[in-house]
Amino acid sequence: MHRFNNRDFLCFLLACFFVTGSLVSTGYLALAPSPAKANNAAQEVNVYSYRQPFLVKPLFDKFTTQTGIKVNVIFAQKGLLEKIKLEGQRSPADILLTVDITRLLDASKTIAQEVNSDILLQHIPPAFRGQQNRWFGLTQRARVAFVSNRLPEVTQLTYEELADPKWRGKICTRSGQHPYNLAMFAAYLTQNGEAATKAWLSGLKQNLARKPSGNDRAQVRAVYAGECDIAIGNTYYMGAMIDNEKNPEQKDWAKAVHMVFPNNHTTGTHVSLSGMIMARYAPNKENAQLLMEFLVSQEAQQIYANLNYEYPVRVDALPSPLVQSWGALNPDTTHAADIAANRIKASRLVDIVGYDR
Repeated sequence: MHRFNNRDFLCFLLACFFVTGSLVSTGYLALAPSPAKANNAAQEVNVYSYRQPFLVKPLFDKFTTQTGIKVNVIFAQKGLLEKIKLEGQRSPADILLTVDITRLLDASKTIAQEVNSDILLQHIPPAFRGQQNRWFGLTQRARVAFVSNRLPEVTQLTYEELADPKWRGKICTRSGQHPYNLAMFAAYLTQNGEAATKAWLSGLKQNLARKPSGNDRAQVRAVYAGECDIAIGNTYYMGAMIDNEKNPEQKDWAKAVHMVFPNNHTTGTHVSLSGMIMARYAPNKENAQLLMEFLVSQEAQQIYANLNYEYPVRVDALPSPLVQSWGALNPDTTHAADIAANRIKASRLVDIVGYDR
């Protein structure tokens, strides 16, 4: 087994800086093992994380307290998957944490190994893990309608209804090519076929109040300003606005809308995932599996979901009281891999109907 020495670590940091341009130290963890730890590798595990440090530190602190296993973390906004590919058998990575199903699938095909764990299979629903046990979902975020409180009677919607002419000029979304929207469109395509999806996208485009622009919060702001009646966005942005002390005006935006979960009473609301894989050449395989199993424990699931206003994938773990107040989520169980497989087709349809024009 290759030992990750100080020279290797320095090369890794320099390469990561030049490849990603965004390497960020967590401030409390580092990937270079100390000389003592180099002789006791069984007591550590190395994590490459696209998830921000404040989201993972409480979890890893809890894991270390319970097991005595030190968690070494490197965080970057981009480039970690590519780094693991370049490092090959010399990679110190045991686990990759990410928030995008496309990254999860890419990782599962290129740098992941199969994990045979009864605990993971028991607590992660089939739709939220890879069929070969090479990737596993951890939390969900739902793509919902933020409806103006000027329309209190609107308490149920379907995605299909968003293309109804009654909403002409009353809907705001970000770019149709943004990954959040592409995933929702790809889910619709998976369930309904290409012709129906093209017609639906064309109807939705005609109902837009303005040219798609800005992020999800900007769409809620537009509802607050009276530019539209419905904004499409991810659930966790509601929590981020409600608790935003840095930009308190966002609290008013949040107060101007109520959340409606499309298709919640039928096929289920579209969700995207955060997830994890075990690296193919993980030097601390046993500890990596222990950490992965810890992350789906009821306690860890609630901590992880609560920190970012997300929903646990484990069905017996509760989201935060704030998230619960938005209503129960019935997630669409279309397999995430099937949705990801249709994203290119969905992107092409977005261009065909001129969604962003």
